[in-house]
Amino acid sequence: MKGVKGVIELKIEYIFHSGFTIETKKYFLIFDYYKGDLSLKDKKTIVFSTHSHPDHYNPGIFRWIEKNPDISYVLSDDISVEPYNNIYTMGTYENLKLHDINIKSFGSTDKGLSFLIELDGKNIFFAGDLNWWYWDDDSEQEKVEMEREFKSEIDKLKKYKIDIAFFPVDPRLNENYYLGGEYFINELKPKIFIPMHFGDKYEVTTDFIHKMKDTPTHIVEITKKNQILEA
Repeated sequence: MKGVKGVIELKIEYIFHSGFTIETKKYFLIFDYYKGDLSLKDKKTIVFSTHSHPDHYNPGIFRWIEKNPDISYVLSDDISVEPYNNIYTMGTYENLKLHDINIKSFGSTDKGLSFLIELDGKNIFFAGDLNWWYWDDDSEQEKVEMEREFKSEIDKLKKYKIDIAFFPVDPRLNENYYLGGEYFINELKPKIFIPMHFGDKYEVTTDFIHKMKDTPTHIVEITKKNQILEA
């Protein structure tokens, strides 16, 4: 991750859409995988799924245990799975400790959860579908309620220092694509902001960087699948 050194020793790979991996010396974390090229690692692995929407969750993730038995799953409780000793389901505003990783769940403005993960003394926020979803065809009342719900959820995060944030920048929102990300950065001031939830519309990450050119937050430009981001 050019220009940001010493934040945390990790390697981030963009898989596709909202799918990412984070690799540290001890762990391999996988977020919201639903398709794309992904190589498992011979490390303790934790798979996160924020909700059951098919662009965030693929039941095929459970086959990975055949390749790495040292794997755990942290899932939103809207995902229907059979209980198993390596599967953990979470509702909103719950805490879970796996190994030496602290996981807190927060809400969403769509389905499921968002996650705040303390890893090696740093806080990583993964938004899932938490966003200011300002759709052109929503009623004025729906737009007001969405804004209130979104800002209320951001308020709950203000007591935490966020080092790395993964957050939607969705081009389907047209000229309003930036609203949630802009508010998130202005209110929470993460050190690093990684856009997601844009499919193959990579140009929206460049547009967002230009839009937020005056922020001290480092915003990552994503230009291709399986792009490696190092910090």
